[in-house]
Amino acid sequence: MLSTRDHNRFQEGYQYVYPVVSRRAGGVSLGINLNTNNACNWRCIYCQVPDLVRGAPPSVDVDALKQELSVFLNQILIGSYLQDCVPEEQRRLNDIAFSGNGEPTSAPNFVEAVDVVKSVRAQLGVPEAVKTVLITNGSLIHRKNVILGIEKLADINGEVWFKIDRATPDGIRSINDTRANKSRMVSNLNAASRACPTWIQTCLFKVDGMNPSGAELDAYVDLIQELQTRDIPFKGILLYGLARQSFQPEAARLAPVESAWFEGFSGRLRELGVTVKLSI
Repeated sequence: MLSTRDHNRFQEGYQYVYPVVSRRAGGVSLGINLNTNNACNWRCIYCQVPDLVRGAPPSVDVDALKQELSVFLNQILIGSYLQDCVPEEQRRLNDIAFSGNGEPTSAPNFVEAVDVVKSVRAQLGVPEAVKTVLITNGSLIHRKNVILGIEKLADINGEVWFKIDRATPDGIRSINDTRANKSRMVSNLNAASRACPTWIQTCLFKVDGMNPSGAELDAYVDLIQELQTRDIPFKGILLYGLARQSFQPEAARLAPVESAWFEGFSGRLRELGVTVKLSI
């Protein structure tokens, strides 16, 4: 049986396609892992990818991706996969998601991978209500091929989940191990939001027994208010905590925050008029 606590990319033996039960999706998310070499341009300390390395993935074998996606979607749509492998309360296909073991937009032929999903969806008659999701750190959206892929995503009930875990340079370095530029982050979020419905996704947790600091939370709230002032049309915030083990060196230092704390901070964000979906 699939579980929200096990997002093994290779449990079915496929190269690119893997199923998970997603807390945020509330059902089955059929993942597409373009980063088959476990390479990413960030290194988030809560990342569940073992043997993570810095870098980019090789080109995607689009024929293999099409074959795998077609076979697995058939198992879900007309086969017995949901009945055999998914808890009863989660037996629905919610989305097809570009996620996996690194930043999917770093794939050299990301656009072609999106085209594959569009083609297979049409060929198999995937219901329109099934979303096509891009889970991204947003760092490459200024590239022409990436924004083109996101525009194509919008044609197949697409959504972008744009990672913003912290809002200060020190916070971003400590959590995501990258020197992300705030100006670029805001610009990329604006571009994504105008090309396709886009949610901010934020992971909050304890480090060394301490909740995120008041200064970090204030900076995050200030950032959301800045986005509102600039009329950046993001849909809302997907706020979530730790559910699975990190495979990074910092793993032992991390722990979930309490539910009441999460509820309090989500309430603070809702007071800004922002839609918040909370997954603890």
